[in-house]
Amino acid sequence: MRLDRFLSNLPRFNRADARLLLAAGRLRVDGETVRDGRHEVREFSRIELDDELLQTGKPARYFMLNKPAGVVSATEHPEHRTVLDLLDEPGKHELHIGGRLDLTTTGLLVITNDGLWSRRLTEPRSRLGKVYRVTTEQPITPEYAEVFARGLYFAYENLTTLPAELEILSSHEALLTLHEGRYHQVKRMFGHFQNKVTGLHRERMGPLVLDPALAPGQYRALNSAEIAQV
Repeated sequence: MRLDRFLSNLPRFNRADARLLLAAGRLRVDGETVRDGRHEVREFSRIELDDELLQTGKPARYFMLNKPAGVVSATEHPEHRTVLDLLDEPGKHELHIGGRLDLTTTGLLVITNDGLWSRRLTEPRSRLGKVYRVTTEQPITPEYAEVFARGLYFAYENLTTLPAELEILSSHEALLTLHEGRYHQVKRMFGHFQNKVTGLHRERMGPLVLDPALAPGQYRALNSAEIAQV
């Protein structure tokens, strides 16, 4: 929200008041004086008028989790443990999941309360690749890479997948980089070749790489450098 709109939404101020306060340099956002009403503020911003606190600004929170199999990428579920059950954090139900994983899929999951940040990380238009380690029942041949690079047609959604990159590691294992997240996409792509996926593990989301020190079910807060990369 623009700062001038934030001010005029308060019962005590109108638009004219907001302009005068800004012009007088009486507003600070996160400790910095702001005179431009177009300045964007969010729920995380600390906003002060002179010595009066108008918005405390709740802290932005960012975590990476090594999701184990059998845990649901949801905030609540009637049958299974959820990824939030793995977090020992106050107010964890204010958090949401960026880039969900299927029940049997393991690996990197991001949990945050910053919706704009997580959308940048997960939206296809951001062009941030998600890298999966795939293990299959049948051998993987170079033809897979050629087909995935062209895109596959999914009749149910009436769409063609975005080009994906496949790096074959061994006869039954490969790294697949996707730039979108369709329903059971990896399994359906390999299913095009009647090849069953027996293991699926996400290693990377854009610039974020799963910390190898995290055992399945463990998590940690992202550091400032990791947050700024997105």
